[in-house]
Amino acid sequence: MPLICGTCDGAAADPVRVRLVAAGVAVVTVGAGLGLRAVAAGSVAKYGADALYTVMLVALVVLAAPRVTPLTAAASALAVSWGVEFLQLSEVPAELSQHSALARLVLGSTFNPPDLLWYAAGAAAGWSVHGAVRSVSSRRRAGQG
Repeated sequence: MPLICGTCDGAAADPVRVRLVAAGVAVVTVGAGLGLRAVAAGSVAKYGADALYTVMLVALVVLAAPRVTPLTAAASALAVSWGVEFLQLSEVPAELSQHSALARLVLGSTFNPPDLLWYAAGAAAGWSVHGAVRSVSSRRRAGQG
């Protein structure tokens, strides 16, 4: 399994490889979110996409900072997700969304309190996967050293 962590037992991972894997994860996650919305409806599509939005943000944090820990990546992604959701209490995202499909995808338009829970679920999933891959990679490196 590819290495997506930045450090494993103190040994620095290849930042280029980490970034490539993180970019791939981000692209696949966007595809999964759009695919989910295409094949599902209602709460499954909405809240699943919310969780995947935060998973994508975890991958983008790792892309930007390949040595980031799983907890820091997940917490950062959750903070951004919640920040965007709370921004929806203002009229800024709704106004931007009227003029741009991209703004609507990124910022949404209306505040919905259950979204906060699903963003946390996505952050937890990203944290778990990043931590598990980091652990596996650490064991592989220890066996090779």
